[in-house]
Parts: sequence; C-alpha cells; structure tokens
Amino acid sequence: MTRRRWIMLVVVVLLVGGWFAWKASHKPVPGSQYKTAEVTRGDLSEVITANGVLNPVRVVSVGTQVSGTVDKLYVDFNSRVTQGQLLLELDPSVYAARVAASEASLANIRSAAALQSANSRRSAELFKQNYISRQDYETAQASAAGTAAQVHAAEAQVKQDRTNLGYTVIRSPVSGVVIARSVDLGQTVAASFTTPELFKIARDLTKMQIEAAVAEADVAKVRVGQRVDFTVDAYGSRGFTGTVAQVRLNPVSQQNVVTYTVIVSVANPDGALLPGMTANASFLISNHSNSLLLPNAALSWKPTDYKPPSRVPGNHSPADPSMLTVFVLRDAAPQAVRIKIGASDQDNSEVMSGPLKAGDKVIIADTSKDKKTGANFGPPGTGPNRK
Repeated sequence: MTRRRWIMLVVVVLLVGGWFAWKASHKPVPGSQYKTAEVTRGDLSEVITANGVLNPVRVVSVGTQVSGTVDKLYVDFNSRVTQGQLLLELDPSVYAARVAASEASLANIRSAAALQSANSRRSAELFKQNYISRQDYETAQASAAGTAAQVHAAEAQVKQDRTNLGYTVIRSPVSGVVIARSVDLGQTVAASFTTPELFKIARDLTKMQIEAAVAEADVAKVRVGQRVDFTVDAYGSRGFTGTVAQVRLNPVSQQNVVTYTVIVSVANPDGALLPGMTANASFLISNHSNSLLLPNAALSWKPTDYKPPSRVPGNHSPADPSMLTVFVLRDAAPQAVRIKIGASDQDNSEVMSGPLKAGDKVIIADTSKDKKTGANFGPPGTGPNRK
C-alpha cells in the first residue's frame, strides 16, 4: 500500500472518530424536546368581551308633517336648544293661500246657511196657516239642515288648513343638543308616506349607553348590574367604566351567528365620549384570588399516540367528561394528569381539582422535528383534544 493511501485511510478514520465523538458530546438531554410552562398561583378575572356603539340614552327625531321648501334655518350641528325653541320654517305661502281659500268658502257657506235658515222659519209660519204643503215645508227644513252641516264641514277645513300652516314652523320638542341636521336652506322637504327626519336631538350627553353585541354562548353570564370596563380608540389605553342596564331578549342573527344586544349605562360627565364611538367592552364575570393557574396552551397539547381513557383506571365506571387531560414533564417524560378546570381568561385557567401543584412543568409543545405538536393554543374548549 502506498504512502498516499495510508494518509487517506488515516484521515477517514479520524473523521469518523471525530463524528462519533461529536455525536456523543452533543447527545440531547432527555426531555429537552418538550416546551413547558410552569403552573403558578395568582389572581384571575373571568371576563367576556364584546364590541358596541356609544349612543345617547335619549335621542329625539324631529320631523315634519307637511311638505315645503326650507325658508329659514335657525340651528346647526351641536347647537344647544330648549324645549319650544324655533328650529326651522318652511315656506308658508301655499298653506296661507289654502287658509284664505277655505275661509272664503266658509263665509260663502255661512251666507247660504243664513238664507236657508230664514226660509225654514218662513215655511214653518206658512205651513201653520196651510199656505204650503207639508212637502214644501219639509224640503225647506232639509235644506236648512244641509247648509248647517256644510258650515261645520267648512269650519273643519279651515281648522285643518290653519293647523297645516302652523306645521310649517318647526320647534324643538325637548331640550338638548342637535347631533344631526338633514336639511339645508332652499331644500324641498316631501312628507308623503313617511315623516322626513329634519334633526336629531340628544337630550343629555352626560349620560350615554353602549349597545354591545354579546355572543349567544356568553349571554347567560351577563347580569343586570355587572361592571363593564371598556376603551375607545380615540383615547388609547384610557379606561372607562359602565354598568349593565338591560339584556334585550330580541336575538340578532347575521351569517348564522346569533348575538344579543346588551345595554351598558355609562356616565360621561366631561363629555369625552361622543355618539357613534366604538367601545371595546369587557364584562367582569368573576374574580378569583390566589388560584392555581394552568396555561391554556397545556390543554391543547397531546402526544401523537395518546388515546383518551374511556374508563377510570381500576374502575369500570366511564371517565368523567368534565375532567381534562394535561401532560406534566416528570423524569424527562410526559405524564398524563387528569384535572378539572373552572374560570378562564385569555392566558390561564383555574385548576379546580387534580394532582397538579404550583411549580409543575406542563408540556405545551413538542419541538422535535419528527413529532407533531398539539393543536392550536387557546382557551378551554377551543382545541380538538379536550379529553
């Protein structure tokens, strides 16, 4: 064998030995492929979240019963008004002409009624003296009664026309702030089958309410009087507080998603909250102090070969469906533990019973390349492996 071949053989032997040496020195620590989280003790607040729109508690829509052109406009957006204050006037010329015509018609009918009444009295005297027939007498009486009825009808028409003329002047029905104006000078308002809306007046902007859409899965936890914390995008992290005032029984279904409207009363003494703002609300369901807290991610992870128990070990009774299985890392291997959980938030769940204790390392993921990790992490009930 030549010297060159001996050198190549030595190099190969050294490379192979070096590889085995490196492999031995970098042998993975047992259990290092598992990502774990620690079971701790702490405080937990159970909340449900919902979005809603801020609105004044009382909003009055001001409309008109007659059509016409806007002749005078006295208020604008954000104007403060008092009850009875003049808001708008429509052009009254058409309705004034109708009043004049109906009054003239009434005067004409009253003249005819006076004549028929005199004829009725004369026919009565002539009938007593047998100068006219009963038929002529009754005809005169009927004519007098008919013209008297026409007088009442004409008077009613005059009253109606005067009322319509009065409707051309729009006054505020309540005291408050104008938050919407739908007309402008010169605009024609048509009151046909529906009453057109001219203004919206908020009675008191220091008292607001949130109309929050709560999912049907959460609405059973909402009670009147519950505290509600919320934020609005306009003020960033500034927090506001309200109280549940009403849970409306009318469900709203959109794309097969059912929600219920929950009214939250909100005090707005400084006027910071404006109508139409979107509120991100959190309904406080319960507070739990010094609870044993399990990371929600541990509820999702299961070994690939894990099979949920159908019966309690050492017993022929079926497994309790309320008990969940999590895996604790003990002796570098996952060990199944059956627990029951209670309240939850976005990160943790309260452990109600089971052999877990503070400081235990629960497995939340498998970082090895040849093994699959668990399902999506999330609150209890969101993963496919809850048993």
